[in-house]
Amino acid sequence: MQKRKLGQGLEVSALGYGCMGLSAGYGPAALRDEAVAVIRAAFDAGVTLFDTAEAYGPFANEALLGVAVAPFRHEVVIATKSGFDIDMDTGVRSGGLNSRPDHIKAVVEAQLKRLRTDRIDLLYQHRVDPAVPIEDVAGAVKDLVAQGKALHWGLCEMGPQTLRRAHAELPLAAVQNEYSMLWRGPEAWVLKACEELGIGLVCWSPLGVGFLDGAIDERTRYADGDIRKLEGRFAAENLPANLALAALVKDWARRKGCAPGQVALAWLRAQRPWVVPIPGTTQMAHMLQNVGSAGVVFTTTELAELNAAVAAIEVQGLRLPPAVLAYSEVEAPPKG
Repeated sequence: MQKRKLGQGLEVSALGYGCMGLSAGYGPAALRDEAVAVIRAAFDAGVTLFDTAEAYGPFANEALLGVAVAPFRHEVVIATKSGFDIDMDTGVRSGGLNSRPDHIKAVVEAQLKRLRTDRIDLLYQHRVDPAVPIEDVAGAVKDLVAQGKALHWGLCEMGPQTLRRAHAELPLAAVQNEYSMLWRGPEAWVLKACEELGIGLVCWSPLGVGFLDGAIDERTRYADGDIRKLEGRFAAENLPANLALAALVKDWARRKGCAPGQVALAWLRAQRPWVVPIPGTTQMAHMLQNVGSAGVVFTTTELAELNAAVAAIEVQGLRLPPAVLAYSEVEAPPKG
């Protein structure tokens, strides 16, 4: 698989693997042996970027990834996140955020043990804490970098001023945002800022939580624990209009002789050379299909046509439940 660079020095596969769904977010967790097999097969297929977080489980996803990549730990990039207020002993969530420097450092120590490693290759602040200046967060990460416990850092779903303040304090390798044909929010300012500052963009939910794969229609129902059950874009009053986008992707899949999801992933990578999607799946066949998207390319004319067609469809409904969406594009308080 081709490589891409995040920031000034972090090289990763052009397609990563998002591990969250193996443990949380979309219903019951996958069976452990099956989950380990999918992760290891992704590595065999050329994937070197594996994304997890303290909050996924909580804790279970990091522990799973640590087991799965142990045989080839030094050949992959582990990205993980902290920032939610989670009791480190019980895993109970307070419902809030916690990016105090002492908490970040304690969380990283626990993460290193779960991940069975001596360093985190890419450490993200999972969401911006409105009570902690981003300069204090960067200071904690600087200490971890000096100790060799973190090699690079990034932010997720941050506000624009927080991004610039963070990068000025300690250069960022990547930001992570939801970005897909179904949610093009980063086109408003994130892409421009990343290009200006030399920061990579890692895209979570690049397949629109299965929508762009053709897995969702008017008959789809969601299990308890599946976040899509709470997302406005899949509500009965919005889904019919949004299915025009799914139809567009299927049409392009026929034109290109590939699966719809492969069109969606190839489209993302075509937007910028430093954009890296991290699709996740519990199924081996889907993972291999995602990796196969590397063979889908667009001519300049095709990309312009597809970009125009995607932009012409206005997606209806919120991308996340309001309580979760409230954590996005938050600005950290000023220092001092």
